[in-house]
Amino acid sequence: CATHLVGNVKPPRGAIAALLEGRHDDPFSLLGTHAGLNGTFARAWIPGADKATAFSLDGTELGTLASVDRRGLFEGVVEGTPQPVKYRARGDGGEWWVTDPYSFGPVLGPLDDLLMAEGTHLRLHDKLGAHLIEHEGAAGVHFAVWAPNARRVSVVGDFNGWDGRRHAMRRRSDVGVWEIFVPDIAEGRAYKFEIVGADGQVEPLKGDPLAFQTELRPATASITTAPDVHDWGDAAHRKAWAAIDPRRVPMSIYEVHAGSWDRDEHGWFLTWDALAKRLIPYVVDMGFTHIEFMPVSEHPYDPSWGYQTTGLFAPSARFGDPQGFARFVDGAHRAGIGVLIDWVPAHFPTDAFGLARFDGTALYEHEDPRLGYHPDWNTAIYNFGRREVASFLVNNALFWAERYHVDGLRVDAVASMLYRDYSRNAGEWIPNRDGGRENWEAVDFLRAMNREIYGQHPGVFTIAEESTSWPGVTQPAHDDGARENLGFGFKWNMGWMHDTLQYFAREPVHRRHHHAEITFGLVYAFSENFVLPLSHDEVVHGKGSLLTKMAGDDWQQFANLRSLYTFMWGYPGKKLLFMGQEFAQRREWDEGRALDWHLRASASHEGVRTLVRDLNHLYRDRPALHARDCEGDGFAWLVPDDMEQSVFAWLRTSPGAKPIAVIANMTPVARAPYKLPLPADGRWAEIMNSDAHAYWGSGCGNLGGVEAKDGFAWVTLPPLATIMLEYEG
Repeated sequence: CATHLVGNVKPPRGAIAALLEGRHDDPFSLLGTHAGLNGTFARAWIPGADKATAFSLDGTELGTLASVDRRGLFEGVVEGTPQPVKYRARGDGGEWWVTDPYSFGPVLGPLDDLLMAEGTHLRLHDKLGAHLIEHEGAAGVHFAVWAPNARRVSVVGDFNGWDGRRHAMRRRSDVGVWEIFVPDIAEGRAYKFEIVGADGQVEPLKGDPLAFQTELRPATASITTAPDVHDWGDAAHRKAWAAIDPRRVPMSIYEVHAGSWDRDEHGWFLTWDALAKRLIPYVVDMGFTHIEFMPVSEHPYDPSWGYQTTGLFAPSARFGDPQGFARFVDGAHRAGIGVLIDWVPAHFPTDAFGLARFDGTALYEHEDPRLGYHPDWNTAIYNFGRREVASFLVNNALFWAERYHVDGLRVDAVASMLYRDYSRNAGEWIPNRDGGRENWEAVDFLRAMNREIYGQHPGVFTIAEESTSWPGVTQPAHDDGARENLGFGFKWNMGWMHDTLQYFAREPVHRRHHHAEITFGLVYAFSENFVLPLSHDEVVHGKGSLLTKMAGDDWQQFANLRSLYTFMWGYPGKKLLFMGQEFAQRREWDEGRALDWHLRASASHEGVRTLVRDLNHLYRDRPALHARDCEGDGFAWLVPDDMEQSVFAWLRTSPGAKPIAVIANMTPVARAPYKLPLPADGRWAEIMNSDAHAYWGSGCGNLGGVEAKDGFAWVTLPPLATIMLEYEG
């Protein structure tokens, strides 16, 4: 081994050997340029070289280093003060230049250390991960990763032969973050982290938890990316949403799986640009206000639909480069369409290249499987009580709102986060400190996430998929508020979905015995800010499509489905419909193929699509149908108890708007005449009839409207249909 001093300290015995063998955990103490007794001392490891001459970054020759180990180790005194240097290396008849990463100082500073240690750093995506920067006069990539229990961390990639000895990183011991600036590389380079655990074992190569881009599956490397340069043109859209109360505006959401809405001519995924050309105009024509994408972040397994995410900061490579997603969102905004994404902080997969046992320990998850293992999905559960983990997830939520301008996050599987005994038997879970089942660490995380989203990004909202009766899901999560208030903007109404689909699956002759399946939902309809979801979960795993769930023969199934949609659009709450159900897809959804667009050639299927389009436009144009979706003063029963005829009727109102009566006949027998109580005498125009010929119905209706007198009107109720009457005076 060499015996030269670094500074005034002689390297310990075996230190150089450990360095060359990849066992040294502080290579910056040995490599680079250092002040020494005889001037500036330089040591460099350049495999394959037999000569090395040092230069400053501006090209000034500083001196030639001596070879002290045939494995490529050079050292010697150079001119000037310690500074970043580059070497002209020669070996095997060739010559090349190497800029020494160990001659550069750190990029992160003490404020970063403080905020990371506190778990209050809200710009982690600017600090950790891989960033193209200029640093101390050189261009390159700064890599940083949190691995507090590691003995050694190296960045490996196509720029160093995936050799973990080449770019071992500097440890910031106070926070457990490792960093290195690698000069002379740019975007498009594949990389991972090689981590040696505290036990000395080399872990499987890990992808970057904060990578902005990844390889296309089945490859799993992270990719260096250039800074975001998209020229956004959506200022008007964002300003408009920041100025309104989303509870009082129309919100009709089209849920989309980007990989199967449609495919190209080769059966491959559409790029974001190709999807924008087809999907955005379609959604505009259909009258939806928002597109909600099932998870778009990177995931290794197609049938997980994105809900088992390994790259939380990276749009999936299946659909092209990350800037393509930015262009899609911008294009949607310019067309007046909001973009929501499904976000999954409830669990993560245990793929070896992902977050599982990231530094050789249970870092992001719990060590105890009673806390850290999810039996439903065979996945790991985040340790929400660890401040660095909670901060990582909060930063990810903020990242999508900032970097990609998404209008909202629909948070998946919230119920599984709230309860320690979720999907567990006795003995398979650990009570909280009070002996209860509530997961207060997850509650605190969700509250913090919502506070930051609403505080930093006005106009962006969150939606909880929460299937229990947890109180205060959509109540503000102020620091001094009730502890259980989660702070979401909206909550999926899973009870409404379950009861309603169960009712419509019943044969009409039996529905009079199950009248409460429809009326019960109004007991709690305004306890939260609800979204009515007919989502992907209802048309997979053997459940069939919405059409095939309906009772009766083929005509009755279509009639029931049209009635369901009209019933839903007239019911209080925001709307969500999964792709394909707007034209009554017959087959169950399969993520491996495009929707059955050929069905639109059929009058029955196209009739349903036309109905949904008309319902959306009606809903958007009539404040009575949307302005009090979340407030009880906009709803009143007209006929809640006609069990024998399975008829329901209610009134939707909003201050200053014409009231609208919604009447549903849930049997295949037309009710004519039917005595309908109405709150005002005069003409009520029939503005919607799910049985109209245009929708492939029988054409039974009220010839444009009815006259109310003495508090009621005689109306015709078409079979298996829902109608809407608007007061004209």
